[in-house]
Amino acid sequence: MARMVAFAEQTGLEIVQVYYPPYHSKYNPIERCWGILEMHWNGALLDSIDTACEWARSMTWKCLEPAIRVLDQVYETGVRLTKQAFKAVEKRFQRHASLPKYHVLIQPTPA
Repeated sequence: MARMVAFAEQTGLEIVQVYYPPYHSKYNPIERCWGILEMHWNGALLDSIDTACEWARSMTWKCLEPAIRVLDQVYETGVRLTKQAFKAVEKRFQRHASLPKYHVLIQPTPA
C-alpha cells in the first residue's frame, strides 16, 4: 500500500483499489480469463516458460489478445511496514462508507 501511495504521488493519478470478498473469484475478470486460458491449452504439457508464453499468446478472450511478458524479478516476501509507518500511509486512504474493508481510494496530494 505504501508503494501505491508513492505511485499516486509520482503520477498524479487517483487509485481506487477494490478487493473482492474471499471466495468470490467468479466476479473477478482476471479469474475468468485464467479459466479461458486453461481451456485453451486443454491439458497441454507446459514444460517450459516459452511453451506457456506461446500458448498464452495464441489465445483470445472477448476478441482481445493478451499482452505477454515474462517477469523474472524476484520479489521479497515478508516485507512489512511498522505499525507507525502504516498509520502514516493509512491517513491517505479514503475508505468507502459501506465497504471500508474492500474499497479504498488513494488520491495524490494537490499540487
